[in-house]
Amino acid sequence: MNLNLQGKTVIVSGASKGIGYAIADAFAQEGCHCVITARDQRDLESAASRLRAHGTQILAIAADSTRQEDRVKIVQNAMERFGSIDVLVNNAGGIDAVLSFEEIPYETWVHMFEWNLFSSVEMMRLVIPHMKKQKSGRIINIGSESGIQPDALFPHYNAAKAALLSVTKSLSKEYGQHGILINAVSPAFVRTQQVKEKIEEQAQLKGQSPESAVQAFLKNHRPGIVMQRMAEPEEVAGAVVFLASDKASFIAGANIRVDGGSVGTI
Repeated sequence: MNLNLQGKTVIVSGASKGIGYAIADAFAQEGCHCVITARDQRDLESAASRLRAHGTQILAIAADSTRQEDRVKIVQNAMERFGSIDVLVNNAGGIDAVLSFEEIPYETWVHMFEWNLFSSVEMMRLVIPHMKKQKSGRIINIGSESGIQPDALFPHYNAAKAALLSVTKSLSKEYGQHGILINAVSPAFVRTQQVKEKIEEQAQLKGQSPESAVQAFLKNHRPGIVMQRMAEPEEVAGAVVFLASDKASFIAGANIRVDGGSVGTI
């Protein structure tokens, strides 16, 4: 399928590894110019080197998505280098530590919202004026199954992702008239390096194999995943690239769940 994305400029935050890297890689394979960001300079440069093998232009910007000056730098550098921003993928976010509700201090709640919600909101505020001038653009926010179907784990993360999905819907209604289509993709239990490390850590503590630890997590926390496995980052990336393409030209305010059937509602 020709997605007609060649030559488009795409910003992907949190793109040095995991889901973000898979998304950038998918866009690079489509011939897009990619602006990739992450906090760790070494990881970012390694990712950029691999992405350039696809023969497209890659601009790597070491930046912290929770810092406004860094967000401004990303957008300014992208415009100076490529002259347009066609797609923004707000992927930066995550969970720092596993804590029960009573253990989570106020400051951690604030940080979780800064990282998973406000950073994306501010990136959209910076990018949308450029897209309005172009009368076109695509924004894809990376949500989470946890924002739709929260469980007892990570209440601060769940709340931030739920808020991100709400903002996505609200802004899609305001900016669709300007040719800017804003959607979300919500994965569940993806085989990223961070997840693999946590699983291996838990497996070692319990004297299990990593695969046994995965199956235990699925049984106890994600029983609705009908494939009974983790998602691969590339499976999330496929949904993102589709939403950025002309093939998704009448999709706005949607939340595409890449969750293996985990969410129980329609």
